[in-house]
Amino acid sequence: MQNEMLTQVNAYLMDLQDRICAGLAAADGGADFAEESWQRPGGGGGRSRVLRDGAVLEQGGVGYSHVFGEQMPASATAHRPELAGRNFNACGVSLVQHPRNPYIPTSHANVRFFIAEKENADPVWWFGGGFDLTPFYPIDDDIKHWHQVAKAALDPFGSELYPAYKTWCDEYFYLKHRGETRGIGGLFFDDLNDRSFEECFAITRAVGDAYLDAYLPIIERRKNMTYGEREREFQLYRRGRYVEFNLVWDRGTLFGLQTGGRTESILMSMPPLARWEYGYAPEPGTPEAKLYSDYLHARDWLKEL
Repeated sequence: MQNEMLTQVNAYLMDLQDRICAGLAAADGGADFAEESWQRPGGGGGRSRVLRDGAVLEQGGVGYSHVFGEQMPASATAHRPELAGRNFNACGVSLVQHPRNPYIPTSHANVRFFIAEKENADPVWWFGGGFDLTPFYPIDDDIKHWHQVAKAALDPFGSELYPAYKTWCDEYFYLKHRGETRGIGGLFFDDLNDRSFEECFAITRAVGDAYLDAYLPIIERRKNMTYGEREREFQLYRRGRYVEFNLVWDRGTLFGLQTGGRTESILMSMPPLARWEYGYAPEPGTPEAKLYSDYLHARDWLKEL
């Protein structure tokens, strides 16, 4: 059964990587993704695809990996103590897109599958994933569209899933040291195994398949908007928050590093340029101040916009 699960999931993940890269490259129109395959010394490997200096995307990464080993890393057993002493397989697709135009939000998506086993015990498996949006100059129509697509993806599996996964996203992508959300959220779920494998896999596929439907229309609407040095400098400053979250709070980054994954592939989510400014505070009444006052906290976007 383990091999059947992994075969099904890995086939889907590799196809998802292909489809997302094709969709993003077509939307960019100026560059394509370059691929590097890699092998992990302890078992497994993956293929990392990066698009750089495109017409729309300053840098975008879409990575597929399948790694396995004899012992779960500390970050996993801290989250799930019952996994201690088990071998593991972990596979997933993870992506982050950093557009050049500050009016196009940064986007992130991930879908993943874990299975852990040991002798004389049932396997422990679960799915996780989601997608979230990080605007610099939020536009309400884009935010509403993003969440409408998220809700539509999950509604066939129960009306309770979208509000639950939306709240989970708000809570996970929260910079505790800053007291602000990373953006306007979306979906996040983990430890999904309370239904059959087939239904949990279907939920995960629905989330993965919804990413392009959520993001490509936003790119199309905003890619030709005019911006200047002020907007660009603010975008680079806010990108610093992305770096802070990924290095301080993100469990996936820690899992990848602790399992000996390829460092370049794990950190390809980082923006190509970012900046920090001591004591920065936006001027009152500006669009930059509006980001802080109106958008960097959890809200019911579908009801309030």
